[in-house]
Amino acid sequence: MSSLMILVAGPYRSGTGDDPAKIAANVAAMTDTALALFRAGHLPVLGEWYALPLIEHAGSSGIGDAVFDEIFHPISRRLVAHCDGCLRIGGASAGADEMVAIAREHGKAVYFSFDEIPPAR
Repeated sequence: MSSLMILVAGPYRSGTGDDPAKIAANVAAMTDTALALFRAGHLPVLGEWYALPLIEHAGSSGIGDAVFDEIFHPISRRLVAHCDGCLRIGGASAGADEMVAIAREHGKAVYFSFDEIPPAR
């Protein structure tokens, strides 16, 4: 199997009460997974990598405002359609579950464990 572009989908705000430290921990978990995917020869992506700089640039005043909502999930919805697959990690998250559903709608592979991902060549 050649290198795959894989969206890492996990909780961002879920279960955090919008506590910045807990959100950062969620992003770190997704980033750790992305690094493992990269080191395994794949191209990992996170919607947050695309969305958060745009949200800031667009003038968001904080998580959950109109600018945040305009960009945050729509970026990942578009991105997952361009990926080869989606790796769902972490706990409860309606947004991450939506990425899994969209991946399936587009006929993309869905993984729930790093070990399910085929090795890259």
